[in-house]
Amino acid sequence: MDKNKLNASGCKDITAYEAIRKVDSDARSEERLQKLLTAIFCICELAGFHVEGRIALKDKRTGKIWR
Repeated sequence: MDKNKLNASGCKDITAYEAIRKVDSDARSEERLQKLLTAIFCICELAGFHVEGRIALKDKRTGKIWR
């Protein structure tokens, strides 16, 4: 039995497990986005450019669109 799916009393709690997994996944997606944006801004700076407008990105893993 997977220990991560158990609550404090030792009973299975699939709902809590799924919710926590989703939050962790969202946090990792945001971290990946921040790293990507940092890289984009650095590349622009090195090339002598500046990003003036919004950049819309779609995460291929989650399908979430970042604006």
